[in-house]
Amino acid sequence: MKRQLKAALFDLDGVVFDTEPQYTQFWGTQCRHYHPEHPGLEHEIKGQTLTQIYDRWFSGNLAKEQSVITQRLNDFEAQMNYVYIDGLERLLRELHQEGVKTAVVTSSNQPKMQSVYRSHPEFHTLFDAILTSEDFAESKPSPDCYLRAASRFGAASEECIVFEDSFNGLKSGRAAGMFVVGLATTNSIESIKSFSDIQLKDYSDMTYEKLNTLLQTL
Repeated sequence: MKRQLKAALFDLDGVVFDTEPQYTQFWGTQCRHYHPEHPGLEHEIKGQTLTQIYDRWFSGNLAKEQSVITQRLNDFEAQMNYVYIDGLERLLRELHQEGVKTAVVTSSNQPKMQSVYRSHPEFHTLFDAILTSEDFAESKPSPDCYLRAASRFGAASEECIVFEDSFNGLKSGRAAGMFVVGLATTNSIESIKSFSDIQLKDYSDMTYEKLNTLLQTL
């Protein structure tokens, strides 16, 4: 039986916005300062919530630094450049014209989203739902967030496509049993191949028709 694409579910950073290089810069500074013994930690924590990062890397003797880092992060996010990935807005319009529901499914929290809304007042109109870290109990790579998003639209896993860039996010989409599109904005195409069904640099050549055809290969 032919599957019909019902929902397109997008991570935020590195998928909607080309922000990952900025976050790598921020977390690289923090990680080198607090964990010089662990080079490259800023890459390992991609896709994790702030709570997860704090629980794993900034607890115990470093717990007192959490409020300091949070304030630095809030200040950083308030002045970030939120630039849409090429082709995204066109693809979203096309999906809506075809009756496909769209959602942002992100590990970012509400304070971060307020910075996004200030930068892009139209953001709410681009998506049918916006799920943040406050909306799910388990974060990526758990499938919980994507399953909740699908449930909100009454869609089965095989009727959904996930767009992700981080390894944790790609694993989350896979664990949810959904078709996974890997965006090579954060990691190389080669490194994300085994975690995604197809890989893109941006959305310039992607259409509803192509996505619906790809869904049949799940």
